[in-house]
Amino acid sequence: MKLRTFFALGLCFLVAACNDSTTTTPTATRSVGPPEYLGNSGPAVARSGSWSDVGQARAEDYNGVFEGPEQFITMDDGVRLSARLYVPSNDTEGTSPAAGRFPCVLTQTGYNKNAPAIPARNEFLIRRGYIHISVDVRGTGNSEGSWEAFSDREQADYLAVMQWAASRANCGNIGTWGASFMGITQLYTGAPQHPAHKAIFAIVPMADAYRDIVMTGGQVNIGFIPLWMGLVSALGVVPTQDSASQEGFQHYLNVTAEHIVSAVNNFQVPTIANVVTGRENNYDNAFWRTRSPIEQVENIKVPTFIVGGLNDIFQRGEPLLYEELKDHTTAKLLIGPWQHVAGSRGIGLPRDGVPDLNTLALMWFDRWLKDEPNGAENFPNVTQYYYGAERYATASDWPHPQLQPQRWYLHGDASVADAELKPGLPTENNTSVILQNPANGICSTSTAQWTAGLLGATPIDAPGCLADNSLNEIPEATFTTEEMPADMAINGPIQANLWVSTTSFDANVVVRITEVAPDGSSRELTNGILTASMRGVNRARSRIVGTEMLQPWHPFTEASELPVAQMTPMLLNVEVFPSSFVIKQGHRLRVSIGASDFPHGLPPAPNLVESALGALTIYSEPLRASYIALPVVPVPAVIQ
Repeated sequence: MKLRTFFALGLCFLVAACNDSTTTTPTATRSVGPPEYLGNSGPAVARSGSWSDVGQARAEDYNGVFEGPEQFITMDDGVRLSARLYVPSNDTEGTSPAAGRFPCVLTQTGYNKNAPAIPARNEFLIRRGYIHISVDVRGTGNSEGSWEAFSDREQADYLAVMQWAASRANCGNIGTWGASFMGITQLYTGAPQHPAHKAIFAIVPMADAYRDIVMTGGQVNIGFIPLWMGLVSALGVVPTQDSASQEGFQHYLNVTAEHIVSAVNNFQVPTIANVVTGRENNYDNAFWRTRSPIEQVENIKVPTFIVGGLNDIFQRGEPLLYEELKDHTTAKLLIGPWQHVAGSRGIGLPRDGVPDLNTLALMWFDRWLKDEPNGAENFPNVTQYYYGAERYATASDWPHPQLQPQRWYLHGDASVADAELKPGLPTENNTSVILQNPANGICSTSTAQWTAGLLGATPIDAPGCLADNSLNEIPEATFTTEEMPADMAINGPIQANLWVSTTSFDANVVVRITEVAPDGSSRELTNGILTASMRGVNRARSRIVGTEMLQPWHPFTEASELPVAQMTPMLLNVEVFPSSFVIKQGHRLRVSIGASDFPHGLPPAPNLVESALGALTIYSEPLRASYIALPVVPVPAVIQ
């Protein structure tokens, strides 16, 4: 066991931050995803063009933006939702709306439509001839009612709001736009197929509530979920211009009291408490399926543009949304080098020919709402940033059509020093032992990722531990390749197959994939976590490429939970979230295996008690060979 473990943990708190075959190379690649990720019958994948074919954004048509008065939309149960229209104006001060009928953009938000920090309107679009309709969802902002994120009741509201927008005399075809919460509401709004809804531009949206974010690997994401629910709650009590009048202020007092009571008694506080304590919804069930847009995406028929991030909080689900959409509608996927906040704004664009997000949204809506023949349907189907190459590259599909799985095996004992990662099977019996400390992971890129990128922008990163994983790796078992003799490109989902045992009654495993530079710094690229007792796999719903499983499907149900016997080896198939990167010649690839990824994952209380303070053994033996399955693609195919 590493002698520096306790030193590393203390330092991190101070800075806060199964098969005996060799490399698999099938002659053909076949992707088999979970049924809900497979498209229904529909058009073939759209022609994939080049970003060099895309021109500049057209000039503004209007000089200003007219901000209309607050309006209320009454739902069928009497609850009123607060809405506001922003209309193109001919004068720079926006004193009056321009006359005429315009295509409309609808945004439904839980972040208070009037909060300037998270805008629910796009002036870039408005000045180019679009009305923007911004609406606070039930129980948030200035709307009445109780918030229950993405519930059946809230989803019914989305359709009612779309119908209300379509009935506006000055509103023509409608598109939906927005990031995060506002991206998720678009997917639910599109599923009922309202005839006025013509296009979706969803930026960093969620797919699977349980697996993507709330309970990844069967563990509670305490880094983001309390932060997110707290943000919605706090913005719901912020006074805005709507509360300036006496009548408006009384309404503000009424809805604020309603929101606070609901947060404490109905949704936010009870949801967090129940999941953390393991009393309710710590397994995947109808509660989470209702709140997972991937369950309804097969019903979306309008052209949909998905924007994601390599280190976004919804990193796992964004390409899966595209994969579900592509066979039955025109769909495009753009993944940048972003965590959540940066991805919401498309930071760094334009770059490598890829336009900025506003230009993309404008062209998307011009094509599908105004029927302008601008070629937006021929945007590249898939555009991804590649770490290592540090550039964007396009592909005709995701996963990459030329993907070939390769196995890289763990060799040696990593208990006290770095061990080897190699293509061939181990020939000797070795084990690596690490402590099961539930608090490791603070000093890693993961912490910044699962706080939506906010933590990385604070002085907490002064030592650089959020950018360099080296400190975090001290209490973990690391396995590293030799220097790469040539560039190696990875694109797609990754799976770690680990033989482990524990001295406790449960265990938690984190697998980090990092790039080690010649100077020894270790940059975390992606990771995955899994609770040992939740290791059950439904192979029929897993992704198989050739003969290799690359994305396991864990049911995460109470019925699928498996016993963990002390000091008995068991195989864990760990889902490592999809990524795209190049390990450059002279650099090395590392797999770092730990027992926790706090605050990304903390087991519910019963599992935490069972897994705390034990010792985790990782096996590297001919008959219990642990390995990582990588989706390798030819370098020329991704670096054009």
